[in-house]
Amino acid sequence: MTMIATQTDRAAKTMTEHRVAASRLVSLDAFRGATMLFMASEILRIPQVARKFPDSAVARFFASTMDHREWVGCAPWDLIQPAFMFMVGVSLPFSIARRTERGDSFARQLVHSIYRALILIALGIFLRSQARPQTYFTFEDVLTQIGLGYVFLFLLAWTKPRIQWIAAAIILVGYWAAFALYPLPPAGFDTATVGVRPDWPHHLTGFAAHWDKNTNLANRVDQWFLNLFPRQRPFVFNGGGYLTLNFVPSLATMIFGLLAGELLRSERTAMQKVRALVVYGLGGLAVGAALHLLGICPLVKRIWTPSWAIYSAGWVSLMLAGLYYIVDVQGYRRWTFPFLVIGMNSIAMYVLVHVTADYIIGSLRIHLGRGLFEIFGQPFAPITVGAATLLIMWLILLWMYRRQIFLRI
Repeated sequence: MTMIATQTDRAAKTMTEHRVAASRLVSLDAFRGATMLFMASEILRIPQVARKFPDSAVARFFASTMDHREWVGCAPWDLIQPAFMFMVGVSLPFSIARRTERGDSFARQLVHSIYRALILIALGIFLRSQARPQTYFTFEDVLTQIGLGYVFLFLLAWTKPRIQWIAAAIILVGYWAAFALYPLPPAGFDTATVGVRPDWPHHLTGFAAHWDKNTNLANRVDQWFLNLFPRQRPFVFNGGGYLTLNFVPSLATMIFGLLAGELLRSERTAMQKVRALVVYGLGGLAVGAALHLLGICPLVKRIWTPSWAIYSAGWVSLMLAGLYYIVDVQGYRRWTFPFLVIGMNSIAMYVLVHVTADYIIGSLRIHLGRGLFEIFGQPFAPITVGAATLLIMWLILLWMYRRQIFLRI
């Protein structure tokens, strides 16, 4: 009787795990929503507020956590874009399966992928052009980066995982070699001419100097490529060091997501999937960190070095494994609702943040007065008014969610 009961329990567990695989994965939408909310929290201006309290260890922690690293290293804030791009790859196998099931041919899906890529590129440029006197042609925005690599990702989605692994390896090794072979600036070169102070404390030296700010291969490519478009003034450098060619190694990030998505759609049991994501995640952290520590390739998010592509994918894989286990395997889903509202309309949230944030903040101050938002003290006013703005955006998305209005591209 005990043996029969045990076998019955195992069978029930297996059936539950396969239902998890077959049903919509709530964890994916929740993860996407949490990522977008973290990104949108930029309007809270937490790092700027925290820096007003230099003697506070807590303030210093938040200032460091909620902002990008100047150049080398990784902060939680740096993981927003890798998470978003990784999730593009994760979602693609589900999208292809759904479209194939409804009868869309490969050709029709390919045309749609090209259309989607062009819209993402155009939307990214449009959003970056806000408050500028003319169209600001720039391609380092997350939407344009996704768009530049999306068709290649779509084509790879129709190949076997082995081909996808090989493609990611070729991309990362090739990109590393291109930077490593590009000549360093001559001795005595004034980096101030490319927007970097000579005494900037984050300069890279030795072999790592091939990935230094604004003197690398990709910045030279942008000095040619971006000046093909009409501009207010000739492009010389990006103040943050961000580059158009980042889309090449970030395509590898999306490929890693693609592999994770195919894993989640596979016939493996739920726990086998969790373990695989954890192994991939730990492996990514180990390999990425080793490439950095051994001096082979520094860990720089702003130029998406190959070590960063691997390292950041490791973190995202671990986070996805945790969410998938808690939400879809264990079934704790109710708490995810606020994130689902955003995750089901992530593009809408991205547009709202870039187009309406300043308008909403200004309107709140006009109609409710500045004093209301200084209830915790004047230094914390940006956080208070930012939180009210985020709430309004979320309520807009909630209205859309309840009416099944989802912005899709």
